Amino acid sequence: MALALTHIISPDIAQCEISFIERSTIDYDLAVQQHEAYCALLRDCGLKVIELTVNSAYPDSTFIEDTAVVLDEIAVMARMGAASRRGEVPGIESVLAAYRKIDRIRPPATLEGGDVLLAGGKVFVGITPRTNVAGVSSLTAILEPFGYQVIPVTVRGCLHLKSACTAIDDETVLLNPHWIDLEPFKVFHAISVPEDEPWAANTLLVENTVCVHAGFTHTVEILHTHGFAVKTVDISELLKAEAGMTCSSIIFNDTV
Repeated sequence: MALALTHIISPDIAQCEISFIERSTIDYDLAVQQHEAYCALLRDCGLKVIELTVNSAYPDSTFIEDTAVVLDEIAVMARMGAASRRGEVPGIESVLAAYRKIDRIRPPATLEGGDVLLAGGKVFVGITPRTNVAGVSSLTAILEPFGYQVIPVTVRGCLHLKSACTAIDDETVLLNPHWIDLEPFKVFHAISVPEDEPWAANTLLVENTVCVHAGFTHTVEILHTHGFAVKTVDISELLKAEAGMTCSSIIFNDTV
C-alpha cells in the first residue's frame, strides 16, 4: 500500500522561510483546515496518510517533502539549504527508518526534496539556493549504485525545481518555461502553465490523478483538455508560505 507522510501545521507557520514572494499574513486556522482537506484528498486518492507532529516547533515543518528523498531502494535524508530547517530532518529520519535503509546528504552539500523530481525513470535535481552542485553530486553517488541516472537542472526565479516542473504522467511534464532550463526535459511532452498562473506547475501525481490547487482554474482546464484526471483542493494559505501541492507529503510504497 502507498503511504503519505504528512505533518501538522506549525503554530509558528507565520515565521516560515520566504525567498521569492512577498510575505503576507497567513490565517493559521484556515491553513489547518486546508491541510486537513489536503490529507483527505490523499486518502481519496487511495493513500494511507500518517500525520506527524514531531517538528511542530519548526515554522516550515508541514513542508515535509524537503526533508528526504524516498525511493524504493533507499531514503536519502536531506541537508537543508535553509539552515533554520535542518533540525526537522532527524525526526523524519526516525520515521522513515522503519521503512527504508537510510543514507544522508553531508556537508558541504545541501539538498532539499523539493528540488528532486523522479520522472521517466530518471532523477532530475534542481540547482537552486536550497540545493547546491555538491548536493547533486552527493545524491548521484548515493543513487547511481541502484541504477538511477541523476540529471542536474538549472532553476531560476523560484524556490525549488518542483515549483517550476512536475511530472503528470510517465511521458509528460507540466512546467513554467521561464523558470528552468528546458533542455533536460526535451524527451518529454511538455505542457506550459498559463502566464497568469506561474506557480501552477507544482502538481501532485497520485496514481493516474493530477492534484492541483483549486485556484489555478486555467491550468485545470488545460489538463482536462489534454485528457488528465484532475482533483483539486484549496491550499491558498500554504501558497503564502511559498509552498505547492507536493510540499506537504512524502509518498512511497510501504512494501517494496
